[in-house]
Amino acid sequence: MKFLLSIGDLSRRTGVKVPTIRYYEQLGLIGPEGRTDGNQRRYSRDGLDRLAFIRHARDLGLPLEAIREMIGLHGAAACDSAHRIAADHLAEVRRRIAALHRLEAELTRIAQSCNGTGGACRILGAFADHGQCGGDHKAA
Repeated sequence: MKFLLSIGDLSRRTGVKVPTIRYYEQLGLIGPEGRTDGNQRRYSRDGLDRLAFIRHARDLGLPLEAIREMIGLHGAAACDSAHRIAADHLAEVRRRIAALHRLEAELTRIAQSCNGTGGACRILGAFADHGQCGGDHKAA
């Protein structure tokens, strides 16, 4: 007997919601192996494994285009390409972490600028006027 799962079973086994599975289908990242006579999707072990891969890659923050590229990797160049994708993603994560550190420092400075006792609130003033900020602090 062939291993086939309904979309609901696939969802329960991977923790990916049914609408997300359908979205991944629309993007061509995953597809059912077939359909029942009642037109219900059925997925193979490969589909389950592919969805688990996509889920984990998304949990690691990879964008869908990088995931699409990784899914398509085969042969001798696969490892080099996967390494490049991972290194590029790591560089982006480090850039966002640095931006979050700048944001943290600015928010700390703003929070410490006001003692919370009457008068004009310096925090509200800082939020209203970027000129009161100490530097570049755009959120990641």
